[in-house]
Amino acid sequence: QRARTQFVQAVADLAARPQTIETLQSAGVVSLLRLLLLDVVPSVRQTAALGLGRLADYSMDLAEAVVKAGILPQLVCSLPEENRYYKKSAAFVLRAVAKHSPQLAQAIVQCGALETLVICLEDFDPGVKEGASWAFDYIARHNPELSQAVVDAGAVPLLVLCIQEPEIALKRIAASTLSDISKHSPELAQTVVDAGAIPHLAQMIPNPDAKLKRQVLSALSQIAKHSVDLSESVVEAEIFPVVLTCLKDSDEYVKKNGATLIREIAKHSPELSQLIVNSGGVAAVIDCIGSCRGTVRLPGIMMLGYVAAHSENLSMAVIVSKGIPPLCACLIEEHEDHIKAAAAWALGQIGRHTAEHARHVAAANVLPTLLDIYVDTRSSEDLKMKASIFAKKALKNVLQKCTYLPALEPLLHDAPPSIMKHIIGQFSKVLPHDSKARRLFVTTGGLKKVQEIKAEPGSLLQEYIHAINNCFPEEIVR
Repeated sequence: QRARTQFVQAVADLAARPQTIETLQSAGVVSLLRLLLLDVVPSVRQTAALGLGRLADYSMDLAEAVVKAGILPQLVCSLPEENRYYKKSAAFVLRAVAKHSPQLAQAIVQCGALETLVICLEDFDPGVKEGASWAFDYIARHNPELSQAVVDAGAVPLLVLCIQEPEIALKRIAASTLSDISKHSPELAQTVVDAGAIPHLAQMIPNPDAKLKRQVLSALSQIAKHSVDLSESVVEAEIFPVVLTCLKDSDEYVKKNGATLIREIAKHSPELSQLIVNSGGVAAVIDCIGSCRGTVRLPGIMMLGYVAAHSENLSMAVIVSKGIPPLCACLIEEHEDHIKAAAAWALGQIGRHTAEHARHVAAANVLPTLLDIYVDTRSSEDLKMKASIFAKKALKNVLQKCTYLPALEPLLHDAPPSIMKHIIGQFSKVLPHDSKARRLFVTTGGLKKVQEIKAEPGSLLQEYIHAINNCFPEEIVR
């Protein structure tokens, strides 16, 4: 007995060190530990399970070896009668196998583990509940089918009870599991809502524990993202204005998840966006974008774009809250193409409504920056695909409404043909009615530039050029 205890302890210790795992694998340690799972001594069984969990956690190959060795049915079958230490170790094995792929997670489901894990969620020991929650999380995160299996096993109401337990670690993993169940489909999210999860999650937003806050905000985001109804369910739990405090949190992930939650609510309808504006959400998100860097900014940038896209009034609310300067800063400061693309898209949504909206965007001197991104030959292919496409769209959105000529003038000298048409089009609208603008157009070299443009006879661009030339005496045009 002492020899078996020493052996299994040594193997479990070695399995915790990456450098010794291959040696253990080649020595056929999985089949040795399988035999020790049947040992008469509880501590040997429990340590054997711990060793198997560590091996399965290390790589997909070892997780597959554990499945092929027929260990899972053996673990599951003995679990209800075992002590809490063994239950924790067994749940660790199940989670370690499930994490690698949907196929391995499916193997867990097929061996009847979910029903046994549900029993563990009802255990009096918080550590056993925590281990079962981890296993459910690693199964549910892969796809809707596996998530549905977790729901069908009856785990959701018990997970909602777990987030009400006093232990922080248990709260965290239960919230994470609810998040991973909710993310796949509106139906799965609705199951979590019907189990009464939202009020309990909402109550934990002010919790001082950053890791718990991350999971809570993530779970609420995954519920809210699917539909107006689900978003309204989240809003009705009175998350505003308390969720805005998360945008000032010292933890970057809390900030990001808080902004993501607000974004997921804002995108669905003008009414939900208006509610966010009324609670001071737009100003808070703008402050957040200004105070951080990198991907933390991304959900906030997207949220401003969604709010602005809904209506003229909501777009003006973003302008009045001084949302344009930090978006311009993102275009200049950020190096990641998807962040630049998002900032360009958001600016396009703000400027596309009326001439007044477009003037605010143009007056911030953002158009030359958008043009630089669009024509930059040094950009990676990926950057061209993302940022330049959105920069071009934003330019078009703003130019179609823009009558603010001082911002358009510099573009005449640099813009490629695909953008030039929109710029010339705006000049052809404004110049016939504005004598001061006509004078400036000549003195800044704009009229000269127009004469250099080669337009297809009969094309829209040709019509615009004729309209501009007709604003001036023939000798000046010549």
